[in-house]
Amino acid sequence: MSEEKEQTISIDGTDYKASDLSKEQVQLVNHVADLDNQLGRNKFTLEQLQGGRSHFMGLLKESLTSSE
Repeated sequence: MSEEKEQTISIDGTDYKASDLSKEQVQLVNHVADLDNQLGRNKFTLEQLQGGRSHFMGLLKESLTSSE
C-alpha cells in the first residue's frame, strides 16, 4: 500500500496543511496560484511582443536607410 502525503501549502516560509484551511482560504490559495500562472504567461507573451516589435523596427530602419 502506498501512503498519500498530505498536501501542504507554503506561505512566507510557513507550511500549512490544506486540510486545516477553510473553504475561503482554499479559494484564496487557488486565486493566488491562478494569478501566478497568468503572470507567467503574460511575461512570456510580453517577451514575444518585445521581440516582434524589435524585429519589425529593425526591418523599418533597414527599409528607411535603403531608400535614402
